[in-house]
Amino acid sequence: MITHSVDTTQELAAFLRARRERLDPRRLGLPPRRQARRTPGLRREEVAELAGVSVDYIVRLEQGRGPRPSADVVEALARALRLAPVERAYLFDLARQRPRDAGKPATSAAPPLARLVADLSPQPAMLVNHRYDILAWNREMARLLLDFDTLPPSRRNAMWLCLMHPEMREFYVDRERVVREGIAHLRAAWAAHPEDRALTDLIAEFITRDEEFARLWAERDIKINARGHKVMRHPDVGVVAVDFEVLMPLQDPDLRLVIFRAADDESRSALDRLCAR
Repeated sequence: MITHSVDTTQELAAFLRARRERLDPRRLGLPPRRQARRTPGLRREEVAELAGVSVDYIVRLEQGRGPRPSADVVEALARALRLAPVERAYLFDLARQRPRDAGKPATSAAPPLARLVADLSPQPAMLVNHRYDILAWNREMARLLLDFDTLPPSRRNAMWLCLMHPEMREFYVDRERVVREGIAHLRAAWAAHPEDRALTDLIAEFITRDEEFARLWAERDIKINARGHKVMRHPDVGVVAVDFEVLMPLQDPDLRLVIFRAADDESRSALDRLCAR
């Protein structure tokens, strides 16, 4: 359930339960129990033992009744639940134990960054913020994805385009993976920016209007891709495969510079034809 603010206590409870239920006790070397397990994953008693806290404390945390855990307890829980680094950061955000910048999230591109995006031509490039709002782009990215100038600023959002824009719904060959990875990024951003009502409203819109988004959001995956691969069906030049790299400006840590490169000779030829139009 998404409201206009992040209920970190309830999300912390749900995240701890979800991660506990995903763990296989046999892989952790825990002794077998005679009594059959009624639920998948670890028991609360096992998490408590691994984290060095009381069972009652785990119960209260998972029921949303516990006090905010200290940084030491969050670290112990992250180790006990075998969290990946990005999941660990998410847990620290939910517990409000990670230092954060008090400044407002960026909603526009600083002129030097906008010029950098343009100068990256002929590689398709764009600048996005933590919400996936597209703040700057070069002509190659516009020709590959969409002419962003034709959209109102409120709809220049990479996730909204993928989910809602009729020309983009079938654009990615592996659409579910693209959507899943985008959701995993948004969930991390949602916890890191609990004050961002625009992000919360955007997620609420997606959950209400798109069943696939609602289903994947409920899985509580957390992931941030620094690089990857996408295959696209372009209406003019056919299939285009790209490798992408995501860079973070040190002075603007909430922004991401996304750069596409052709993944093969056929895709390079397709991009050349597209940009020569």
